[in-house]
Amino acid sequence: MYCLQWLIPVLLIPKPMNATLVQNQVMFVVLYLIGYVLERKPCTICSLVFAVAVFMLCMSGVGNCIFSFIPFMQTNCHNNYSQTTTQCN
Repeated sequence: MYCLQWLIPVLLIPKPMNATLVQNQVMFVVLYLIGYVLERKPCTICSLVFAVAVFMLCMSGVGNCIFSFIPFMQTNCHNNYSQTTTQCN
């Protein structure tokens, strides 16, 4: 599991709010992972653990995946007291 010390921090890199910077971050992550796999050749167990972690992160919500070009979206939600539902823009 020594090789995971170079893979897990990739999941912790925060996504920028700017859409252009999100594309740069995705390219950085993809190129880093390709370079890491070609240079270090991680073991099968580490590769599977990392793949499961990425899969779980991507399935946890829209915009959470490290490979998606969708930046974090901030929604302005307010409760209209004349209606019973909450409206989000």
